[in-house]
Parts: sequence; C-alpha cells; structure tokens
Amino acid sequence: MRPQVDWMNQTDDRILELLEESELILSPAVMAKNLEYNRSWVSERLGKLVGSGLVDQVEDGYYRISDRGRGYLAGEIDADELEN
Repeated sequence: MRPQVDWMNQTDDRILELLEESELILSPAVMAKNLEYNRSWVSERLGKLVGSGLVDQVEDGYYRISDRGRGYLAGEIDADELEN
C-alpha cells in the first residue's frame, strides 16, 4: 500500500504511474496530453516530484521515474521519508 503524503495529490500518482508503465522519458506536454491535464499543472507537479526524488529530470524538459518513485508506487517507502 502506498504511503499517504500530505503534499501529494492524485495527479502525482497518475504522473508516476504513467512514467512507470511507459518506461519512457517524457515531456510535461506529452504527460499532460495523455493524462488530460493542463501542461502547466503537470509541470508544477513535476517540480514537486523531482524535489522529492520520485522523478528524475533527464535533461531540460524531459523526465523519467526514479528508483525511489518505483519504491513509492510499490509501497516500499514510508510517508515520513517523503514529508521531509
């Protein structure tokens, strides 16, 4: 079971799931199109996910899920680790 983290929302989970399932490096625009969100909203959430170590920024404007992100999706990370 995934930890419940106060700063995270449904968009964050959907971004992580998309990155994990696709196994691709994606731009915010591509993620937004596939998740039916606004690109600026996805970019905002990616900033939080990168800051927490759940997503890696590969190069300017391109992202992939990190090992920590995979651990979060698998329920292997405590919420306390993501709150700090």
